[in-house]
Amino acid sequence: QVQVVESGGGLVQAGGSLRLSCAASGRTFRVYTMGWFRQAPGKEREFVAAISWRDSSTYYADSVKGRFTISRDNAKNTVYLQMNSLKPEDTAVYYCAASRGTGWLDYDYWGQGTQVTVSS
Repeated sequence: QVQVVESGGGLVQAGGSLRLSCAASGRTFRVYTMGWFRQAPGKEREFVAAISWRDSSTYYADSVKGRFTISRDNAKNTVYLQMNSLKPEDTAVYYCAASRGTGWLDYDYWGQGTQVTVSS
């Protein structure tokens, strides 16, 4: 089994920044891809960003390109989501996920989520 735990959410003003962290534990050798998703009230869960655990290849949703950066620290089994130029529409619960596959969108293990609120 693989466990993932998010942290770093909070309240920030529009234009500000936050960095989310996701620590993976357990059978992490199974993991090939790590990703971030978010879900706002009344909306479907949407993909935000993903990174290959092994070679750092990345993929971003169009809505966050140029503002968000996903990165990894292999030694710490941790991935990060640096969020800059935040907008009120970025307000959502952000979820970290781990995949045993190579795709960007389908994941096997999920965290409990961390709330990000961007005020105007």
